[in-house]
Amino acid sequence: MKPVTIGDWLQRAGKLYARHDAALGQVATTVHDEALYLLLHTLKLPLDSPRAVLRRKVPPEDATRLAEIFRRRLEEHVPAAYLTREAWLGEHRFYVDERVIIPRSYFVELLPEQIPQWLPANRPVKRAVDVCTGSGCLAVLLARQFAQARVDAIELSPDAAAVAKFNLATHGLGRRVKLYHSDLFDAVPPARYDLILSNPPYVPTRELRGLPAEFRNEPAMALDGGRDGLGVIRKLLLQACDRLQPHGIVVLEVGGLRAAMDREFAALDLHWLHTEDGEDCVCVVQAARLKNWRR
Repeated sequence: MKPVTIGDWLQRAGKLYARHDAALGQVATTVHDEALYLLLHTLKLPLDSPRAVLRRKVPPEDATRLAEIFRRRLEEHVPAAYLTREAWLGEHRFYVDERVIIPRSYFVELLPEQIPQWLPANRPVKRAVDVCTGSGCLAVLLARQFAQARVDAIELSPDAAAVAKFNLATHGLGRRVKLYHSDLFDAVPPARYDLILSNPPYVPTRELRGLPAEFRNEPAMALDGGRDGLGVIRKLLLQACDRLQPHGIVVLEVGGLRAAMDREFAALDLHWLHTEDGEDCVCVVQAARLKNWRR
């Protein structure tokens, strides 16, 4: 039976996702949420449409478009964000395509309250940097959170930097956020930051092949953290020693590397921030501990 309404399409999508063993997590964590997102976006309907929208009939020409969207998503395993050319962090929309990793970060949860608690209450953030900025999404979040701060964004991939430049301009931050093409801080002029933030590549190289097809469709450069996943992180922490204000902090999102981080950097006494889902994979490093660690 052919689907007639949006609700019919949603039910059909659920069966198709199961049949094709589609991986989730890049846009949504449930089949229902991702399929509904694709339906509403493709039909040019508001993403906050009321439940009654499910009773709406789908015209034949739109049904053809939906069939093609779900074919590409499920048979070719193209990530949903690459099909819609957008990704969301909280209320902020970002342009994305195959040149960048799809934005998904705990920083949208942690920046408003938890991270500022690690900075002096009587000293406003004057300078912050997003290292490995990718699409520029976290640089935008930094600029929104610390409205008076000068924000830098660093990206090694020229392709990703082009996307970041576009997103910064779209969010009206093209002049306020300085974008650097650099391998971490290698080509960035000397500066001292109150806050260094990064969601760096952290997947161990040997694990890349085992990732679901959807994740392998993202740029390998944005995922590959070297032999043990810590390659980029080691260099970043070493460079951060000379890049922080005395009261400054480094905040890193490292996925499943918490145990490895605690072993490798035990002397830094990493503090792990709590996230709502209990993953707790974002750590804070204080400037004083970094200075002593390098000695």
